[in-house]
Amino acid sequence: MVADAPRTEQSAKRVRVVFAGVVVADTTRPLLVWENPYYPTYYLPREDVRDDVLVPSGRTRASHLGDGKLSTVHAGGRDAVDAAVEYPGGTLGGYVRLDWPAMDHWFEEDEEVYTHARDPHTRIDILPSSRHVRIDIDGEPVAESDSPWLLFETGLPVRYYLPKPHVRLDRLARTDTVTHCPYKGAAEYWSVGDHTDIAWSYRNPLAESQRIAGLICFADERVDVRVDGLLQQRPQTPWS
Repeated sequence: MVADAPRTEQSAKRVRVVFAGVVVADTTRPLLVWENPYYPTYYLPREDVRDDVLVPSGRTRASHLGDGKLSTVHAGGRDAVDAAVEYPGGTLGGYVRLDWPAMDHWFEEDEEVYTHARDPHTRIDILPSSRHVRIDIDGEPVAESDSPWLLFETGLPVRYYLPKPHVRLDRLARTDTVTHCPYKGAAEYWSVGDHTDIAWSYRNPLAESQRIAGLICFADERVDVRVDGLLQQRPQTPWS
């Protein structure tokens, strides 16, 4: 199939990938590739991936990037089946893409990164505000604050983070869900009634997002948000 030319950008970060206790890739020349419009992934120069850990499977995977040749990553007595893909020729020729969740650890320089590569064009601003924010679910208030923190993240709607004393904690039921953000860290979740995982908080966020530590945010896509008395339109996002 004919491949579409993806958006790419050379990075100068040192990127290391660990699988089964083995550093299977170590490069200072990673290529950022936007396979989708929301965030990039790393493609690593073939010579910076350990040759002895890649076992060609003889299978291919068709995508909008072309027909990729698959390999199993074998190290430390474990296999990550078809977790490596290479697209011969074109922009991605000479690079290997390792499946992010199939690997155990990813490092940018000496800091571990979760979920996906950081986008160098994404910025997060977390600002204190005196706007009055009220959150309603099914017509009932669950949070109200005159001292929210507003998180502005490139390409996403504003998020309202509220102090726990300003949230009806008796309405929230903790769930087992944990997600990771490469900019904010690990999030824990709560449900309200039948609305599963509708609120989240970062107990120990990454350094750049320390201002939201312990605050609670509700999914604007699924609740009614009033700011200074005005009902906000529910945003349309991948999580709507």
